Amino acid sequence: MQIRAAVLDKMGASHPYADSKPLSIRTLDLDAPGHGEVLVKLAAAGLCHSDLSVINGDRPRPMPMALGHEASGVVVALGEDVDDLAVGDHVIMVFMPSCGHCLPCAEGRPALCEPGAVANGAGTLLSGKRRLHCDGAEVNHHLGVSGFADHAVMSRRSMVKIDKELPLDQAALFGCAVLTGVGAVVNTAKLQPGQTAAVIGLGGVGLASVLGAVASGAAQVVAIDLSDDKLALARELGATHTVNAKDADAAEQVRAITAGGVDFAFEMAGAVRAMELAYKITKRGGTTVTAGLPPPTAALALPLVNLVAEERTVKGSYIGTCVPTRDIPRFINLFRTGKLPVDRLMSGKISLDEINEGFDRLHAGSVVRLVVEFPG
Repeated sequence: MQIRAAVLDKMGASHPYADSKPLSIRTLDLDAPGHGEVLVKLAAAGLCHSDLSVINGDRPRPMPMALGHEASGVVVALGEDVDDLAVGDHVIMVFMPSCGHCLPCAEGRPALCEPGAVANGAGTLLSGKRRLHCDGAEVNHHLGVSGFADHAVMSRRSMVKIDKELPLDQAALFGCAVLTGVGAVVNTAKLQPGQTAAVIGLGGVGLASVLGAVASGAAQVVAIDLSDDKLALARELGATHTVNAKDADAAEQVRAITAGGVDFAFEMAGAVRAMELAYKITKRGGTTVTAGLPPPTAALALPLVNLVAEERTVKGSYIGTCVPTRDIPRFINLFRTGKLPVDRLMSGKISLDEINEGFDRLHAGSVVRLVVEFPG
């Protein structure tokens, strides 16, 4: 079948993207789903900094590539041996497929799936196949999803079935922002009621971490960003304190607020300076968690004697250390009971044809999550 999709041919386009148009909307040929694969009609797809980092070249990927990884949709057709989904089912996409058989999957850590990581790096589906073509040439898949399209073929292992009551535009956010941000708090850090937290970088993932810390019963939640508008939103979402990262004494402010530092500092900006600040505001014996994805060349220098003498912990978090089939339903339940107001993260909706302008707004920091909505 033929589909419309946003395709990136070359990384590193100049700003504004509204003029340089790094993403072109074109007609692609999409193969039928193969063994263990599913054809999905996309309903919504969020614009995320992980997409932006491919566009600007911070996260190199094989080109050309059909972008988009945070998405939701409706099952249209099933490939061979897919017997636990039906046509018409609603699904949320997960940007790390899990094979279920490698050692990390066997240990209950699907976010570290080894074949999934290989496939994502190569621009293929979990099967190693590419189902997208343009003028006879193969087009790479973005993180096994390629959600900026009206239809997509994906591995069954790249999606989680949900009930049909959750609006699909809101459902899309659970596949990346919520999994990564809330998961970092509840799974990676295992924050307990009464502990303290700070979140640096208030994009979709960072604000989801704020929601996760509030829902977990943190006594203090300090939100840190360069944008006063995002700091105000963090307050509305339950942050007890806010600090502008531009302040020269930002670290001192946080330590004063929290009587020496936080139990958990979450770095969600994907920048070395943000990680340095996160480490500075973590208390003795505390944990610094990072889910930001800086360029591969970025490096962090830590005072090792301080790491040892203060029994510090530094942890990475990928997809919030989540088990998506377990965590997406429970996060949705928290949303329904009002404990996780994920809908507040949505800044607006755009059409696929407006996607370059949308990434300009994301780059400028003027939005949290824009969602591409596809006609029903």
